[in-house]
Amino acid sequence: MEWDDIQQALQASVKSAEAYLISPWFYMQAGIILAAAGLSLALASFLRARVSPTSLAMGLPAPLRALIRILMNRADAIIFALLTSIARAVVVKTEVLRHGYLLSTAASLATAWVIIRLATGLIRNEFVVRAVSVTAWIVAALSIIGKLDDVSAALDSVSIPLGALRVTPLLILKVVVSLGIALWLVNILGNFLEARISRSRDLTPSVQVLLIKIVRLLLMVAAFAVVMSAAGIDLSAFALFSGAIGVGLGFGLQKIVANFISGVILLADKSVKPGDLITIGDSSGKISAMNTRYISVAAGDGREILIPNEDLVTQRVVNWTYTNKNMLVKVNFATNYDADPTLVCKLAVDIASKTANVATFKAPNCLLTEFAETGMKFSLTFWVADLDVGADNVRSDVMLKLWNAFKSENIRVPYPVREIRIRGGALPVETVVDVQS
Repeated sequence: MEWDDIQQALQASVKSAEAYLISPWFYMQAGIILAAAGLSLALASFLRARVSPTSLAMGLPAPLRALIRILMNRADAIIFALLTSIARAVVVKTEVLRHGYLLSTAASLATAWVIIRLATGLIRNEFVVRAVSVTAWIVAALSIIGKLDDVSAALDSVSIPLGALRVTPLLILKVVVSLGIALWLVNILGNFLEARISRSRDLTPSVQVLLIKIVRLLLMVAAFAVVMSAAGIDLSAFALFSGAIGVGLGFGLQKIVANFISGVILLADKSVKPGDLITIGDSSGKISAMNTRYISVAAGDGREILIPNEDLVTQRVVNWTYTNKNMLVKVNFATNYDADPTLVCKLAVDIASKTANVATFKAPNCLLTEFAETGMKFSLTFWVADLDVGADNVRSDVMLKLWNAFKSENIRVPYPVREIRIRGGALPVETVVDVQS
């Protein structure tokens, strides 16, 4: 009996399809589809001839440039989907046709194809691309067979009440899709604004980082609020979770919150900023990045030291470049008593003055500091104007030139010499007799 029912249903469907294919409404829709296809090709060719994607996207972020390029390449399909959708709405509204099934099918397929092309061109994650493609074809298929509204109603019929909020599978799908699109747009806009702020010459590096973080945070909050409102969710429904969130922030996330607040304080008071050379505890290096939770310090040997922001607020920090990039360098050396100390100081000052990267705003100075047992001790001080070249590099250059100058002038550098003298003849030797029985 069931097989007979299936056969009857198939025969009815075939007869309905045959009747539809020989009806004038089918050929009218087919003519509209052909006309829309020809018009879309003509309009797309006209746009490509008149509008250059390169000039149109100049100055925009890379994702928007890619989006404009894809839209221009797929302009014919986009125009075709729009024209068929408009034609179906017109013929149904004017009651020329009751449903416009063929026009609806063409519009759904064209829309699904355009969405898949956009996802393929803009999304790098293969799994996400496949998910978007499968979803687009499923929605198009449901729309073609007229079951899209039924499936939506079925997904909306199952719900879990959370206070004033009614959570349904349909609501979750809407929020996930909308939030994904919103976050993608927020990321593009954030990168664009970050590039503009970073190029501003009127803002210090710390203020630039602070503005970038505030802008990104505001964009995220705005995107979340817009998505929730568009999905029909009252934001006051989340008041139930505010107490739990407060407790979590107070106990479980206190270090994260402390580091976040400390990061804001550091950016606001400008005590440290990207590019500064700092020393905190046993760690020294140049600040390469300031993040929400920590700062990254490049140690100069390939290491990146991540220091929590709270440590920079609560501990003693040496900022070598707080006011300027000048640094006083001291070189200690010694000579024997045969050398002329005046000549030694003159040689040292001349060498330091002629060494590259030694500052000229203040002349080097050499002092005789001590008459020691092994010789005379001197202290040579000079300023390095730019710490980016490295104070140790400049110190090494000065010491190498000092060594060469001392050899040329026959100035000796003292070093300890130890002599061992043995008195009273040979040393006593202990004799060990091994007696074996």
